[in-house]
Amino acid sequence: IRYISHISSCENMFSVAQTSKSQFLDKARQAREERKGQKERERAATQIQALIRRFLCRCRLQRQIRKEVDDFFEACDAGTSKRNALSIFKIARKLLFIFGKEDKLRFEKLCRLILGSMDVDNEPKVWYVSLALSKDLTIPWIKQIKDILWVCCEFLKVLKPDILQDSKLVTLYLTMLVTFTDTSTWKIVKGKGESLRPALTRICENIMGHLNQKGFYTILQVILLTNGLARSKPSLSKGTLSAIFTLSLRPVVAAHFSDNLLRSFLIHIMSVPAVVFHFSTLTPEVRHETHDLFRKFVIFLSREEQCADICVCLEGSHTLCLLGNLIHLGFLNEKVLEEEASHFVKDLTDMLSYCQRYVSQKKSNLTHWHPVLGWFSQTVDYGLNESMPLVTRQLQYLWGVPVIRTLFCDVLSKKLESQEPTPPSAQPTTSQNNLPVKNLFKRAFQKSASVRNILKPVGGKRVDSAEVQKVCSVCVLYQTALTTLNQIRLQILTGLTYLDDLLPKLWAFICELGPQGGLKLFLECLNNDTDESKQLLAMLMLFCDCSRHLITILDDIELYEEQISFKTEELITISSFLNTFVYKMIWDGILENAKGEKLDLFHSVHGWLMVLYERDCRRRFSPDDHWLRKDLKPSLLFQELEKGKRRAQLLLQYIPHVIPHKNDGYDQLRRLPVNSIKGVIRVKFVNDLGVDEAGIDQDGVFKEFLEEIIKKVFNPALNLFKTTSGNERLYPSPTSNIHENHLQLFEFVGKMLGKAMYEGIVVDVPFASFFLSQVLGHHHSTFYSSIDELPSLDSEFYKNLTSIKRYDGDVSDLGLTLSYDEDVMGQLVCHELIPGGKTMPVTNENKISYIHLMAHFRMHTQIKDQTVAFIRGFRCIINPEWLHMFSTPEVQRLISGDNAEIDLDDLKKHTVYYGGFHSSHRVIIWLWDILSSDFSAEERAMFLKFVTSCSRPPLLGFAYLKPPFSIRCVEVSDDQDTGDTLGSVLRGFFTIRKKEPGGRLPTSSTCFNLLKLPNYSKKSVLRDKLRYAISMNTGFELS
Repeated sequence: IRYISHISSCENMFSVAQTSKSQFLDKARQAREERKGQKERERAATQIQALIRRFLCRCRLQRQIRKEVDDFFEACDAGTSKRNALSIFKIARKLLFIFGKEDKLRFEKLCRLILGSMDVDNEPKVWYVSLALSKDLTIPWIKQIKDILWVCCEFLKVLKPDILQDSKLVTLYLTMLVTFTDTSTWKIVKGKGESLRPALTRICENIMGHLNQKGFYTILQVILLTNGLARSKPSLSKGTLSAIFTLSLRPVVAAHFSDNLLRSFLIHIMSVPAVVFHFSTLTPEVRHETHDLFRKFVIFLSREEQCADICVCLEGSHTLCLLGNLIHLGFLNEKVLEEEASHFVKDLTDMLSYCQRYVSQKKSNLTHWHPVLGWFSQTVDYGLNESMPLVTRQLQYLWGVPVIRTLFCDVLSKKLESQEPTPPSAQPTTSQNNLPVKNLFKRAFQKSASVRNILKPVGGKRVDSAEVQKVCSVCVLYQTALTTLNQIRLQILTGLTYLDDLLPKLWAFICELGPQGGLKLFLECLNNDTDESKQLLAMLMLFCDCSRHLITILDDIELYEEQISFKTEELITISSFLNTFVYKMIWDGILENAKGEKLDLFHSVHGWLMVLYERDCRRRFSPDDHWLRKDLKPSLLFQELEKGKRRAQLLLQYIPHVIPHKNDGYDQLRRLPVNSIKGVIRVKFVNDLGVDEAGIDQDGVFKEFLEEIIKKVFNPALNLFKTTSGNERLYPSPTSNIHENHLQLFEFVGKMLGKAMYEGIVVDVPFASFFLSQVLGHHHSTFYSSIDELPSLDSEFYKNLTSIKRYDGDVSDLGLTLSYDEDVMGQLVCHELIPGGKTMPVTNENKISYIHLMAHFRMHTQIKDQTVAFIRGFRCIINPEWLHMFSTPEVQRLISGDNAEIDLDDLKKHTVYYGGFHSSHRVIIWLWDILSSDFSAEERAMFLKFVTSCSRPPLLGFAYLKPPFSIRCVEVSDDQDTGDTLGSVLRGFFTIRKKEPGGRLPTSSTCFNLLKLPNYSKKSVLRDKLRYAISMNTGFELS
């Protein structure tokens, strides 16, 4: 036990010793760290003290220097100190040494002092620039002036020119930059000092180089774009703009127009919106100081990689601004434009094509709205929106008369007359530059005594010639502009159609292309994918787009009587060309796979074709069967339709007019699927006693019901429909609301007319052309023009409106406003054509809008509700797609039958006989002989109306007359007629008369298309009685 206790005490002793040692080591380490920390604190304190002493020393020094600078400026202001260049240099060095935010005013005074020294006369030692000639101070002076000028640039970045104080500082710092980047204002180089100019000019170039390296053009761009011109009204003064223009040119001129400096100038200066417009407006002398810049720009950009580099740097919106400035420069430098036309056209086409890559057809999360380009897939700088009207004004120079004359000089130089015409008087420059809406109407006097050659394809011009290539490239430029600048597309088209002779001369040019001229060449181009083919097709596309626009805005007098731009014979040739071209594109399968440019081409050619076709439908200019394709077999077409062939479907969709409608073309309506509403309608008439009337189940009772409805609702006395002046065609009455349920009535009438059309029942209802156009939905088409349809409503009103276009004086003298006064049931009602229109006078500027607004109001707005209700009912029965293939006159024929002469052989072939009559019966033989030999065409029409209630035959012939035409022998009056009996049939068949019917007249049941004919004994009696009967029954009367 003692031993164990001893061991335990030893262990305790050692553990205590170990603990003391570790504590000792910890204390030693802590002491070392404390000593180290103390030393670091002492060192930090020393450093802080040094920094504070240094800071305080600097502050004292800065205060001392600032006091010296202030004292110097005070002495200069008081005139107690004699100024000299060296003292200015020294004080400037001190100010730059301590320059900070609080020294803005001191720097302003320094700049004014320096500029003041440069204005002193005959004191070289005062001129600040004289130090550049000092052997010891040249390099320090150059460094100092570089620093001073860069500080000026830094200030210019943040100053706001629209603030008065800032505007003064902008002028000051720009003056500093202008003064010391060129020797032209230095008095030291005047007189005997002229020999110093080369050396001092090199110093200026050195200074400019330094500023360029630091971003001088970026500074100028900020001044122009952010602070000055990116707004509708510039905040920069004339002097400021002149100084900026001068400064922007100096580096380029100093570098002898090097590519690097031209690139900077284009990116930073020429991309500022409408900068050329502002320069030329506020400082007109600028155009004489361009140093042939326009030519340099055009040649520089003609290299594809350089143009692409510029476009990529600028992106879409600023590329458009650059485009506008280049076009404006071209307008200002007409001679250079003429010399560099090919480069100019290429540059603009390349830049527009770059922008076009980002033009989108619709809104999405990835697009932004641009006021000129539309939906744009790049970020749009909305800060530029204010200046876009000015950019648009610049772009308009491209389709202004001077530029068009220059670019299309090869086309416009062609002679279309057989002798020299009398030259027209010069147009005012302002109207050409501003391009108002086309005033075609005052130029009828241009028609001379010379005879215009009718333009037809002749061929003979090689497509690879320089002349053709040049014209093609110009057409590509304008076509690219039309597809890219889609928000001002109409402006472009209006500009291109301003010259009456451009389009006919372009057509003459097209007629000369290739060995045979015209069509064959362009059809070959469709199957080629070469650049040459694409350019030729672009020419055709531009021609079609512009011509379509022109024809749309010409009224009938200008198109048919004055024949502005095109002769009617030329329209026949052109329409034949277009018709064949579109047909070949469809039938040869090109359209099925077309996309991109080829699809756009198709729509352009088809668009003009349909404008011409619809114009021809309203007023014929083409010969009979002009639109038909003789090589198209209807049987083949319908076979392909039944098989679902795409080309047959496209043909019906786009050019159904090429199908001869004397075949089964119209029968498309009858073969389409039907639904329950189009099923058989059973009608019962109830007499005055409330008893159902008897009716033969032969679809005739419904026809009678339909005729009764038509007789009432289309009677103008009911005031649901009115008749047009002149040809008395029907359209909804604007005052139909006197009937409480007039809209329900219109919908019901629409349903009944649709049912009649669907069943093939012809009704003698002549509708106004403009109303049928709305029923067909043509008024939603881009080809539609309200003013063209107006004659079908009121030809006199149309003449009065179009006379306003031709009014030579001031239209405002007529006292018209943008409103229409109407007499409604004895009360004068004023309809405003636009909000506030009754207070807006009609002027020369808005008279075209007034004419279209008035036409739209009379034909659409006034009867909008009635038309919508009618169409709603009509389309319950007739799918609008079914009528897509028909023009307005053709739909009228569907409703009222063919306006061709009655085919008696066809009627005889499809006649059914009752009551003992047969085809060889003597009365029947007499009847057909009387109709063919004794009756006139008018009387035959009256006969048809007498028996069917419609004077026109069914569209597809009498085989489609429902019920079929029938003739029944009758022995008694209609009151006593109980139908056929065995005796009456036998007597009729064997020509046995019960009694002489000489006193009775033929009668009819139009609901059954039935002629009730007594068994007359003499042919002359039949002729006289029949003639009397039909003459007394020419209305909607029923038997």
